[in-house]
Amino acid sequence: MSRIGKQEIAIPEGVKVTQSESSLGNVVTVVGPKGTLSKTFRDDITIIIIDGAINLNVKRNDKFSRSLWGTYASHIKNMIAGVQTPYQKKLILEGVGFKSEVKIDGQRKDFHFALGFSHPVIVAIPEGINATAEKNNITISGIDKELVGSFTAGIRALKKPEPYKGKGMRYDGEVIRRKQGKKTV
Repeated sequence: MSRIGKQEIAIPEGVKVTQSESSLGNVVTVVGPKGTLSKTFRDDITIIIIDGAINLNVKRNDKFSRSLWGTYASHIKNMIAGVQTPYQKKLILEGVGFKSEVKIDGQRKDFHFALGFSHPVIVAIPEGINATAEKNNITISGIDKELVGSFTAGIRALKKPEPYKGKGMRYDGEVIRRKQGKKTV
């Protein structure tokens, strides 16, 4: 039994959750004040929406289906929370000459980074993500928790913080464990 999966998920005021069948599985759509999210789930889990609550049940009692049970419940909870208040992640850029800015060219939004390479690094900002860059602080927000997290991790991977001087991109609140440099005699 999944402790998370068997719990009933409450649908708050102002949020509408609908479920439909497709050839790929169950499609759950969550509409809230901040936007709309839609996600397709496998048919291994039955999704029932009754009286302002969502219940998930396992169709087949095998290990794979039980492992998806709690995961799907968490995904639906994150979708409901995201359409109410957007998820936000912050990055801090540390290093001499490291810069970041958001450039808008028509419909396209890009991050332009100067990270100590011989060329500027340009990253396209995906649809559904709001990004701002002020000095050395980068703020990324959106209603889809998975998209915000993966996009932020991809940006951080461009220049991970190094342990000797701490230069690079780190999450706000992340502590970089520092190493001691070479010892001279």
